[in-house]
Amino acid sequence: IMVADIERAMRRKPRPLSRIRQIIARRLVESKQSIPHFYVTVAADLTALLRLRAELKERGVVYGVNDFILEAVALSLEEYPAVNSVTDGRTISWRGDVDLGVAVSVEAGLVVPVVRAAQLLTLAELRDRVRALVDKARRGKLTPDEMSGGGFTVSNMGMLDVENFSAIINPGEAAILAVASSRPRAVVVDGAVCVRDIMKM
Repeated sequence: IMVADIERAMRRKPRPLSRIRQIIARRLVESKQSIPHFYVTVAADLTALLRLRAELKERGVVYGVNDFILEAVALSLEEYPAVNSVTDGRTISWRGDVDLGVAVSVEAGLVVPVVRAAQLLTLAELRDRVRALVDKARRGKLTPDEMSGGGFTVSNMGMLDVENFSAIINPGEAAILAVASSRPRAVVVDGAVCVRDIMKM
């Protein structure tokens, strides 16, 4: 028996999941078994948005791409309230506000803090609220109330160089938006091939 054999055997020893990972696993299995999932992917041209973001940054106003996505989702859910709804299988109820979940990766797993009444916030207010919640999530300080009651979640893996992915709806919510990375691509615009920044959602 060599040291490598002992190390290999130790790596095979089962380790208990943390409590939060057990909860995440249980909720995701519950979601896939009880919520019908269907997936639609669109490619969005972010070229003009990235240009605007760079111009704002030059003036000292800093926004992440996700800030604009969250604002667009909040406005869209306000415009299409049928998507901002909840069902018990027999009835459907529209929510009064856009309570927007933001998926945050933390050491223990994935948590989803909720921005209440996101449709009432300016872009800057939404950015600041999300930053505060993400900071609390990473410090393990979110309260149960800050992680419940969402109607729709945005899961953004753009920073991980992901071309496309399918997210799992949080139980109790209507839908989830899976946001991938923005990449330069050759596309046809007005009959000519050019390079644009394209992001799949």
